[in-house]
Amino acid sequence: MRPSPVISAVGTGALAFGLVLAMSPGAYAANAPLAPVADDNPATMVEALARDLDLTEAAALDLLEAQEASLDVDAEATEAAGSAYGGSLFDIETQELTVLVTDADAVAAVEAAGAQAEVVEHGTEGLAEVVEALDSADAPEGVTGWYPDITADTVVVEALAGTDVASLLDDAGVDASTVEVVTVDETPQLYADIIGGLAYTMGGRCSVGFAATNSAGQPGFVTAGHCGTVGTAVTIGNGRGTFERSVFPGNDAAFVRGTSNFTLTNLVSRYNSGGYQSVTGTSQAATGSAICRSGSTTGWHCGTLQARNQTVRYPQGTVNALTRTNVCAEPGDSGGSFISGSQAQGVTSGGSGNCSFGGTTYYQEVLPMVNSWGVRIRT
Repeated sequence: MRPSPVISAVGTGALAFGLVLAMSPGAYAANAPLAPVADDNPATMVEALARDLDLTEAAALDLLEAQEASLDVDAEATEAAGSAYGGSLFDIETQELTVLVTDADAVAAVEAAGAQAEVVEHGTEGLAEVVEALDSADAPEGVTGWYPDITADTVVVEALAGTDVASLLDDAGVDASTVEVVTVDETPQLYADIIGGLAYTMGGRCSVGFAATNSAGQPGFVTAGHCGTVGTAVTIGNGRGTFERSVFPGNDAAFVRGTSNFTLTNLVSRYNSGGYQSVTGTSQAATGSAICRSGSTTGWHCGTLQARNQTVRYPQGTVNALTRTNVCAEPGDSGGSFISGSQAQGVTSGGSGNCSFGGTTYYQEVLPMVNSWGVRIRT
């Protein structure tokens, strides 16, 4: 049985203030200078990918380069697919990009753009309709969440053993043939003991996701919504801020506006691997892509992006539209950054398992914050 998702707290070097908050024993401390400089050396990401994906360092470097090159192909193939677009898949073993289409007539155009093409019945839009129907239904206790698996062209519903999932499907009006039920052995939880490396405090602790400005151009950062409500005061080193926007549950997103001494950078701390990774954009990585997470409790870890649009039912409330990964995390990793290559992906929400035996971790995408709130990620 799969473990259920749990939430973790992450610290990143996206904002640097010279002062480092006291760390709990065993947590990683990022001793950042006042003006950290990205070396953009892929070595530490290569080392982490090699370790966590069981690759040689040469193979890990090759993977990063192939994945970066696939971004332009994906954009062109997606446009070529038009209304038939059903999702994008990147295979880290073959390094091939596959664009799913719901109409066979779109195959030739996708392949002409340089991607593999595969015809599916539902695709992202069809699966999103199933997720939306489930979101609107009355889920019984024991159902821990659901997400679209575009690889299998189905929606996965996760539930504790013995849960009456059929009642959920009936209430949602969902055809059982579009759903795969997977048994999990834990209920997702929010971690109360939040610690960080380059952390901020607000009564508890959480970690910076990515440096950003709001729609008015004021400095701040994005992080997890469960870390604070609107108006919550924040201290980070010698800087001060306040939660200007916060959504939880429903989503798990927040923007903290700096009120004094915020110096923005386009950097993410690589913690235990050393140094900083610069952020150059917010292009979404395809499902299956390699992705890395920076966290003050567990350091720098990598894995793969498994699914988008996951619904997770925490006891504190249901969160929709999270992204599912197999990157490990532990309590104290909430709010920090997920990055693929140099592209900002999201901020850590929660998960299950730990970095001793692995697990599942979810993140809130940054693009909805960019599109809905007008925030600009510092690149």
